[in-house]
Amino acid sequence: MNKLLKIALASALVLGVASTSVSADPVKGQKLFIKKLKSPCGFNGAKFAAKHTQDEWSKINEAGKFKEEIGKICPNANLDDIKDSWIEHLYDFSHEYASDSGNVPSC
Repeated sequence: MNKLLKIALASALVLGVASTSVSADPVKGQKLFIKKLKSPCGFNGAKFAAKHTQDEWSKINEAGKFKEEIGKICPNANLDDIKDSWIEHLYDFSHEYASDSGNVPSC
């Protein structure tokens, strides 16, 4: 019984760590915005994220139009340079700091 309990706890720990590292991260999205989009957009991440509410960002992302929306907000941004793997993080950043969130990023 004791051995089974240890195996179950170890499995739960591994699954918890694995699921946390796979999920998107607003902090990583903020760093990506600063590095890749701040200069071509001409404004900081707070202004970018505040272009929409959290619900609007969710609808844009669910429709698969997030990258397209980046192009609308930042016409000077080269969308080919934005990797698809970054979209999750940029979306989480935008959603976290949307106009109705009450949060303000430090970029």
